[in-house]
Amino acid sequence: MNSHKIFDYTQLTQTQDISCTVCIIGSGAGGATLAAQLTQQGHDVVMLEAGSNRYTKHFNMNESEAFTHLYQEGGLRATEDLSISILQGATLGGSTTINWTTCFRTPSRILSIWRKRFGLHKFTDEYLQPYFEKVEKRLNIQPWSEASANENNKVIVNGAKALDWEYSVLRRNVKACANSGYCGMGCPVGAKQGMLLTTIPDALNAGMRLYCNTHALHLNSSNTQVERVVAEVVDPRTNKATGVRINVKAKIVVSSCGAINGPALFLRSGLNNKNIIGKRTFLHPVIGVAAEFEKPIKGFYGAPQSISSHQFIDRGQDKIGYFIEVAPTHPILASTAASSFGANQQLFMKKLSNLSFLIAIHADGIHPEDSGGSVSLRPSGRPKISYPVSPLLQEAFSHSHTSLAKIALAAGAKNCHTMHVQGSLIESNNDIAKLQQQEYGALKHGIFSAHQMGGLPMGKDPNISIVNPKFRHHTLENLYVVDGSIFPTALGVNPSQTIYTLALIASENIHQHLQNI
Repeated sequence: MNSHKIFDYTQLTQTQDISCTVCIIGSGAGGATLAAQLTQQGHDVVMLEAGSNRYTKHFNMNESEAFTHLYQEGGLRATEDLSISILQGATLGGSTTINWTTCFRTPSRILSIWRKRFGLHKFTDEYLQPYFEKVEKRLNIQPWSEASANENNKVIVNGAKALDWEYSVLRRNVKACANSGYCGMGCPVGAKQGMLLTTIPDALNAGMRLYCNTHALHLNSSNTQVERVVAEVVDPRTNKATGVRINVKAKIVVSSCGAINGPALFLRSGLNNKNIIGKRTFLHPVIGVAAEFEKPIKGFYGAPQSISSHQFIDRGQDKIGYFIEVAPTHPILASTAASSFGANQQLFMKKLSNLSFLIAIHADGIHPEDSGGSVSLRPSGRPKISYPVSPLLQEAFSHSHTSLAKIALAAGAKNCHTMHVQGSLIESNNDIAKLQQQEYGALKHGIFSAHQMGGLPMGKDPNISIVNPKFRHHTLENLYVVDGSIFPTALGVNPSQTIYTLALIASENIHQHLQNI
């Protein structure tokens, strides 16, 4: 990368006033894809990234260092009541630097909902097709092979075949993958085709200026446009502001800082005039079971995700659907997921090599009565995430626990254990009825999120959305949002490719806007 155009806390020692054509806040799937397109079209782009400039040489496969340096709040971000743990990137490249590389096109049924309920009439399979293809070519998104799936993922294959359930091979954005299994700690061999190694270098080589360790505080705006972006420089060694401010004046300002930090930025900027910012925040809530096998699984090695099952994604209009994947079994991640302590925790960890972690990822916000959660502000200005676990979701958790137990046993597991505070041990199909006696919901068992969406939704109606179908704020003429926060519902699939694709479309709209200024 062009290091002469990258600035961090060591160089940003005095307050600066900067001018540019486009200021992009955030370097993840949306912001980096957008930056590459706009710079290559000749636009002067400044990118602000709160995280540090960490790349391949810094990724040493050490979990404790990875969570500390690469994840929001050191990997400890959670909902206000601590019931849902939230894994989200906080480094250059955003969550694309620490995700597990799973890529899906936006499902047709989700696009249909967006058209019917939110007026996004342009978003059809046919319209998106060339954008999907462009993203897939640039990021080398290709199917992983079933034969190359690790034993953890083969649990889904074997169980689904035995039960006659649907399953499919996943597509991954990798090139010359070493199959190490450490995707969540930053790819140590530079194989992951995330923003860090693709579109951020593209943008830098085309002239973008990148400011790392630079946290956007608020947007100063008039009644019709953003006048200035005010950011502070943060020392990553202490996570404290240095007192240096970066003030950016731009013709176009783009929020690409995600579905939690984006709404928080808007709220700090006083933009919540319709009281809908941060509402309809979706987390794809995840629950799981640990299945024990006689043979070694070693789920800490190999591509983290290569197989999925969407057998239960559509459970009818009155139910919340879910899809099944696996999670890698790295020690810190596994021990955090387990709801056990002391001797029981030690016993659990001794079995780690023989455990498969099957997870169900729930498609929230698709059911008309499911409004997800919300983002508000703490007194410090940091985001506060609230997510009530509704009866609809509790029922889905109960159903998915049963499905995970069934697929584990069908794959040959000797037993499986739920992540309840007082977990159920399922040793045969006869034991599955035990799950009906369990409680489901907040603080009853482990719940996680690796996909954050919504909070600044896109839509035709300004009374229920923040940006219009061209990604532009309904009121502020030069403000755009390009990231997962614009989703009016969750997706029911891993969201990265949808964000990449929508960013390509947004780049055309912003380029046209600039042509008309």
